[in-house]
Amino acid sequence: MMRDSERPELEDVAEEEDVLAGLEHSRSAQESGVSQVPKQKELKGAEQQLAVSQMEAEFVQLTFRKQVSYRKAIAKSGLHHLPCQPSTSSVTDPEANISSTVDWTEVAVYGDHIWFETNVSGDYCYVGEQHCIARLLQKSVSRRKCAACKIVAHTVCIEQLEKINFRCKPSFRESGSRNIREPIVVRHHWVHRRRQEGKCRQCGKGFQQKFAFHSKEIVAISCSWCKQAYHNKVSCFMLQQIEEACPMGAHAALIVPPTWIIRVKRHQSSMKSSKKKKRTSFKRKSSKKEDGRQWKPFIIRPIPSPLMKPLLVFVNPKSGGNQGTKILQSFMWYLNPRQVFDLSQGGPKEGLELYRKVHNLRILACGGDGTVGWILSCLDELALTPQPPVAVLPLGTGNDLARTLNWGGGYTDEPLSKILSHVEEGTVVQLDRWNLLVEPNHSAGAEPDEQQTDKLPLDVFNNYFSLGFDAHVTLEFHESREANPEKFNSRFRNKMFYAGVSLPSSLKSCWKHCDGTDLTSKVQDLKLQCLVFLNIPRYCAGTTPWGNPSEHHDFEPQRHDDGYIEVIGFTMTSLATLQVGGHGERLNQCREVILTTTKPLPVQVDGEPCRLAPSVIHISLRNQANMVQKTKRRTSIPHLNDQQPVPERLRIRVSRISMSDYEALHYDKDKLRQASIPLGLIVVPGDSDLETCREHIQRLQEEAAKPKNLCSQRLSPKWCFLDCKYYLIIVEHLNYVSEISQEEIFILDPELVVMTTVGTSPSAMADLVNPAPIYTAASSSDSPSCSTLITNLVCHRVKKAFLLTFISPVYHLQLQELHLRGADLTVLDQSGWSLLHHAVSTGSKDMVRYILDNGNRKASSGDEDLVFTVMKNIGETVLHQAASLCHRTICHYLVEAGASLMKTDLLGDTPKNRAEKAEDAELAAYLENRQHYQMIQREDQETAV
Repeated sequence: MMRDSERPELEDVAEEEDVLAGLEHSRSAQESGVSQVPKQKELKGAEQQLAVSQMEAEFVQLTFRKQVSYRKAIAKSGLHHLPCQPSTSSVTDPEANISSTVDWTEVAVYGDHIWFETNVSGDYCYVGEQHCIARLLQKSVSRRKCAACKIVAHTVCIEQLEKINFRCKPSFRESGSRNIREPIVVRHHWVHRRRQEGKCRQCGKGFQQKFAFHSKEIVAISCSWCKQAYHNKVSCFMLQQIEEACPMGAHAALIVPPTWIIRVKRHQSSMKSSKKKKRTSFKRKSSKKEDGRQWKPFIIRPIPSPLMKPLLVFVNPKSGGNQGTKILQSFMWYLNPRQVFDLSQGGPKEGLELYRKVHNLRILACGGDGTVGWILSCLDELALTPQPPVAVLPLGTGNDLARTLNWGGGYTDEPLSKILSHVEEGTVVQLDRWNLLVEPNHSAGAEPDEQQTDKLPLDVFNNYFSLGFDAHVTLEFHESREANPEKFNSRFRNKMFYAGVSLPSSLKSCWKHCDGTDLTSKVQDLKLQCLVFLNIPRYCAGTTPWGNPSEHHDFEPQRHDDGYIEVIGFTMTSLATLQVGGHGERLNQCREVILTTTKPLPVQVDGEPCRLAPSVIHISLRNQANMVQKTKRRTSIPHLNDQQPVPERLRIRVSRISMSDYEALHYDKDKLRQASIPLGLIVVPGDSDLETCREHIQRLQEEAAKPKNLCSQRLSPKWCFLDCKYYLIIVEHLNYVSEISQEEIFILDPELVVMTTVGTSPSAMADLVNPAPIYTAASSSDSPSCSTLITNLVCHRVKKAFLLTFISPVYHLQLQELHLRGADLTVLDQSGWSLLHHAVSTGSKDMVRYILDNGNRKASSGDEDLVFTVMKNIGETVLHQAASLCHRTICHYLVEAGASLMKTDLLGDTPKNRAEKAEDAELAAYLENRQHYQMIQREDQETAV
């Protein structure tokens, strides 16, 4: 009996039928040819035909079994359950659906390939001869190569990949699961290979390479995630390996798993209104910045781990003679394509914003020093805390910062796998960054110059700021390269250009003050042609102009993290000796510089030149950036399971916020932070979730001294965490503290304001409670205790914003307790909303069930049931509201409680019509069915009467 694992799938069965149909066709052709031969040869021909047919049948059966066995490895590698998406392109327009970039829109295709042009030799096409269109056309057709899985296919055959059900390795997942944190296994992504380097993981033998490059035999099956490879034999590659979890290979610590990247669905208009209703309790006024936020189809939900160092790669494809394009494709092969960004497609800000909550993140900047500065400026703008360290893969010329951090002066085709290992093992160091403030020098009487500017190309520098001769050379180079870019695609030719430019100028029209010391006369006496303010030891493509001043006591050795900047002067002679180990004239080491120029001078900021008008330039320390410095490789090869150091322990300040401050100041986060009350300091592991933090905060309360003032008051049992945007966090075990903050967290204590009013008049709550009561309080105690005040909140007309806080699941038990003490659950607010309306708007099933079970009893005395309560402005019931929000379970609760399915709102819509407008067909069908049932029941009642 055939086992389940050996049964062919639908596409395999269809393929078998095609093969057998072809075989039957050949048999019929042979029979027609046999009928025309002489009769004396019929017996011999029949015997030959039978032998040939038997051989063909055996061969076809053997070939088919092999195809079925290994095509299942492709179809079952985590993607076989997905339906093939219909194709809209045709042979006449083969490039209609070809994507060469990562799609971050909401219509991104799961398992979509990333195609690049290729000049690979041979005519092999991955779809196979059976589906290859180019083979039928019998002409030369261009081919493409996928950067992520490295398969090659003809351009016209790309859409045929859907027919064989082969997709690229998945780079994200859908948000279908309720718990977006639940562990999901990443499976292997198996690919057939005609040529394969290395050895088989099973038998340890090398992969046999054919003599001709045109061989079409599959020699290996490899995973595009972990790069494991096996012989294309049953003895080496087992079918059970198809469903195995993938270890992600040697760079597992750097790869962002596709399970972290989640595509979210766009909410409908009704859902958006629901969101706004939910958040009215947390926010009265919204800032313009938050109003302008755009919905993003992808979110990152990382799972912090001490073994992970997720890497974000930014590649500048224009750097280094267009080396960046090749590197971009290679990183997509080694990593998840969604952690590799092309800087020419919008810059680094979007990627940094998307991954800002990833713990222990590292960044690799592939480009020149300008690319690194661009990324560091974006990190400053986003104010990430802590700032992720930045490694450098140098492209192009110069690259003095990369040389300083031991990354070298340029990329020389070193294996990228080795570079990734260096990034993972590198140490984190600090880099001083300096501000440049330019003000016009109105007292200068310089002649006007059309080419001059009053602004610098950059207002922050990481390497150096210079003026004079070297800036003139750089300015000439940039102007020539912009005029003729095709002449500057060689690093050697670019260096020859620098060597051929000269300018006999001096700095006589410049005054210099360093930390209050006037260096103007010294610069003029030395007749310096160039002045450099150097932050790093390297300058001008690897030279060391500061030298080694250890034998002199006037200056200290240069460092890039000491908060000092080195001031160096050059003459034409000292500039010429730089390349042979010379150094410039050491002028000063200082923290602040003031430059005053009276004539237009060429200046450059980290290699970006301009001709600056007469100005006053202020140089001061800005901050320190985290960088990754390349360390020497250890002698032993790193293993995948090597234990990394335990994550750092975070020291987090805890502050609490009262409900009154939260309601009054939520629109201004700075004022809300100032109004918070310090609670203490906790120390937790870096990968802790908020449940762990809650335990530490409770322990902090237990260890606190007796309360003497407001700051030492104990927390109420109903306190909850606030996220980085000051919204309530309900599910604590799904949120990690590193995602919110690594310095300070805030908690909301709803009873803190109540505790301050003990023994005082209830008028202290006037900002939250309308003093005009519409119901009598259930408690008649003379002195208002804490519970009495909260009970009065529910028994009085409460503002909608404060009332919603009791509908949150966090306060479910509290609302039950208040009800047991006599609180009225049928109270309405000014807009006619009941507690049931608010509970439905927040989707709180437990609250709805409790109010239905207990609130309708109060209405049994003659008042209208809560389920029939109609809102004044639009005439809708709670069932209308639940149907609009697609709350199926709540709709079931309301129908069972007797809610009318035939009642219409002011627009004439029934709850079923609301569900149809919300595009929930199943809910609409359920409500229609129950509506017919209610109509039948009503007819029966009328007949009985």
